[in-house]
Formats: sequence, structure tokens, C-alpha cells
Amino acid sequence: GFDEEWQSYTVDEDKVLDELEPLVAPGGVVLDWHTCDIFPERWVDLVVVLRCDHAVLWDRLEKRNYPLKKIQENNTAEIMQTVLDEARESYAAEIVVELKSERTEDLENNVSRILQWIEAWKRDNLPS
Repeated sequence: GFDEEWQSYTVDEDKVLDELEPLVAPGGVVLDWHTCDIFPERWVDLVVVLRCDHAVLWDRLEKRNYPLKKIQENNTAEIMQTVLDEARESYAAEIVVELKSERTEDLENNVSRILQWIEAWKRDNLPS
């Protein structure tokens, strides 16, 4: 369903996991989600947490016309590093990576790093 107050969809996490299970089981899948602690450890080889200065984030979300309550909640989560802490609590420390994502240059560098990790994963996990 859609939550009018938050201006976002509500997700049945159990249904999401049930649908993803057969797709993720063989490996080699990239999942893009706003939190990570719903995914079983066996699915995860790398967790990338994108971080942003809270002032930059506030401006970014205002430009997207997010409701004030949603901007405040996202900003608080960034200040308190909620997603990073959830990732560190849910997965082994060596697979949790924090990347800055504030400028176009950061985006380009992050894409490059993630592509390098994907290539390394393929070399290590797929038959040659």
C-alpha cells in the first residue's frame, strides 16, 4: 500500500524475501535497498552504505519535494548513522563498506569501486 503521511510505499518484507529467494540463491545479484538488515547473511557478499553530510541530504530531499517529516526522519537517520549501524550489526565487519555520496564525483568513484568489486566477485565465484 501507499502511506500518504510518508509519501512512500509500504513493503511486506516477507513477500519481498520470498520473491527474491530463487533469484538470489545462485549468487551474483546486486540488491539496492534503503536498509539491509532484512536480507539473510547467506545472500550477502558486500554491503555498501552510502553516506552524505546531513545538510547536503536535507537540500537534496527538499529539491525532491519530500514532506518535511520524511526529510527530518532521513536526516536524523543520517546523523545517527542508523543504516551503517544496522549493517554493522547484521553482517561481518569485513563486508560492510561506507562510501561518501555527496557530489557527482563521489557517484562516479562509487560506481567505479562497485564495478571493481563485482569483477573481483565474478573472477572468484564464476567458472572461467
